[in-house]
Amino acid sequence: MSVFSRLRNGIPPARDNCQSPYERLSQRMLDISGDRGVLKDVIREGTGDPVTPDASVLVKYSGYLEHMDKPFDSNCFRKTPRLMKLGEDITLWGMELGLLSMRRGELARFLFKPTYAYGTLGCPPLIPPNATVLFEIELIDFLDSAESDKFCALSAALLLLHRRLAICEEQHLVEPAELLVLLNLSFVYLKLNRPAMALRYGEQALLIDQRNAKALFRCGQACLLLTEYEQARDFLVRAQKEQPCNHDINNELKKLSSHYRDYVDREREMCHRMFAPCGSGSSVGGN
Repeated sequence: MSVFSRLRNGIPPARDNCQSPYERLSQRMLDISGDRGVLKDVIREGTGDPVTPDASVLVKYSGYLEHMDKPFDSNCFRKTPRLMKLGEDITLWGMELGLLSMRRGELARFLFKPTYAYGTLGCPPLIPPNATVLFEIELIDFLDSAESDKFCALSAALLLLHRRLAICEEQHLVEPAELLVLLNLSFVYLKLNRPAMALRYGEQALLIDQRNAKALFRCGQACLLLTEYEQARDFLVRAQKEQPCNHDINNELKKLSSHYRDYVDREREMCHRMFAPCGSGSSVGGN
């Protein structure tokens, strides 16, 4: 179903033939800019606190021009959207205001008037002058200002350390700092609910120190989120061996045991349904 088919399903009947689809859609949208320059319609409610100023956001979005079914801009085709910092990486004023009204997990539709989008000139050849645009935005997660700055600093630090390693023969002086950065990056990606990246940085940390309890713990957490239960157990047992009295590690092992037990019960129930004998009242080819 095209975007305009979806819009028509939720737009009030036109009062006259002069109203466009966007004009009709705007009648039931919330004004969040105070001048009806940015209008919002929540499709799916989010949870928690709204996005904070100067945060970095992880979003999926698609932008549409009126009377066009295909988006002129979208990141939904990317496997993993990149983290974008408000005030730096987002160029549309309307999108900034819209994101500040959103909560984690929220899916919303916005209309941006030209002042909050591409202005009087547009953006040739894609965007005509004075265009009102529609954006559908899903807020996957965000880091607040302090967390965002820490993440950006960690990424920059890791790059600098790699360059330093390339020109420095004193590897033993650089590795402790790199280990700390890798552990922190693994933690941040766990917070962003991106366990594959968390596992990647945790395993890089283990290349520096294969017995590091924090690295083993981060890898175990990531594998649990990825439902790789055997691998999660291996990492967590190794972490427990290094720090037997660590409550976080022991609690994660209990959590793993519970998840694995539920998984086994589901698999057993599925197999039972698949291979259960047919009822006595039915037979193949029977009369």
